[in-house]
Amino acid sequence: MARASDRRAARSPKTSPELSRGFGTGFFRQTIGELRRVVWPTREQATRLSILVMVVSAVVGVILGALDIGFGQLFRLLV
Repeated sequence: MARASDRRAARSPKTSPELSRGFGTGFFRQTIGELRRVVWPTREQATRLSILVMVVSAVVGVILGALDIGFGQLFRLLV
């Protein structure tokens, strides 16, 4: 059988120090702390990766455009 002290402890919610200070304050402090620990890319890495994203996006756009035109022509022939 459960003891009365166990039942009382189970009912009372445990609050973390961040929640007792206020959600907004704790959230922003933790966010700033995490951003300080981020290893930011160098300018060269950021430039190279940005160019890579643009090239891959353009290639995917061309492929999807070609598929769209091809399927459009196919359906036009069928209808």
